Amino acid sequence: MAEPAEAEQLNPDAFRGFLERSRSGDDGPVVMLNLLEFKPDGGREKYMEYGEAVAPILEGVGGKPVFTATGGRALIGGDRTWDLVLLVRYPSRAAFLEMIGSPEYQAIAHLRTEALTYSELHPLDAGE
Repeated sequence: MAEPAEAEQLNPDAFRGFLERSRSGDDGPVVMLNLLEFKPDGGREKYMEYGEAVAPILEGVGGKPVFTATGGRALIGGDRTWDLVLLVRYPSRAAFLEMIGSPEYQAIAHLRTEALTYSELHPLDAGE
């Protein structure tokens, strides 16, 4: 199994805040902004394999991809070029946590790790 990419490792403080919000009475829809940089040899293909495997799990918790685009170089900010930018909407933070904690997801999570050199995952509050 591949070692986690640098950005695949959780930010403990941010995750703690995410958990607290999921348990609060204020856990509405959330959009997860995925900024992805693929490994050069087969990363994109491996991520597409992950995408196919995660689709039914995502649907099972009420989530759905809402936007996908090829990335580009930043006009403002760092030098990183994203290979793929993906927005995934979940009905709540709790739904996202249910998905990533499921045995089905745990069985395929390695595909994501194996596909990526670097990634960032940002939770965004979503309106109804």
